[in-house]
Amino acid sequence: MQIDRPLLYAPQRWEWGGLDARFSTAAPADELVTNIHLAGFVGQRIVLCRDERYGWFLPGGTREPGESIGECVARELAEEAGARLTGELRWIGAHHCVSDRPAPYRPHQPHPEKAWLWCSADVEIVGDPSNPDDGEQVVEVRLAEVAEAQALLGAQTDWMPDLIALAVESRD
Repeated sequence: MQIDRPLLYAPQRWEWGGLDARFSTAAPADELVTNIHLAGFVGQRIVLCRDERYGWFLPGGTREPGESIGECVARELAEEAGARLTGELRWIGAHHCVSDRPAPYRPHQPHPEKAWLWCSADVEIVGDPSNPDDGEQVVEVRLAEVAEAQALLGAQTDWMPDLIALAVESRD
């Protein structure tokens, strides 16, 4: 466990997905990465999305069959934030997960082990979220100062402020 970020590095149970998760800065194998989320920076502010079901979140989501990490990030940014990458994608870390479900979430995904990758990059807002029918329905996109992003995301997930701190550090 990392002493300076004990909530982020603590073992977690994600009941909604039947997952035991543990954060690490060790790179997961590409074939284990099922989900990618991005701390997108516009200057010093972070792009946050809000939907009516889950509240505030970082844009990102589930990889489609044959999709690269970069392709997934680009698609999810457009769908959820109306944004596009303007800088290099920087890897922050990953939640290494083990599922107790009998089958993967989607047939093309690895099972029972998988990884959720967390990245950061410079982005720009170029339009409205495309909000596809099978995705989150984003009702607000906000460019938040770091402290505001930590507060909004931390209200739902206690380790998220630490992840945002790592995203900021990844820019140095």
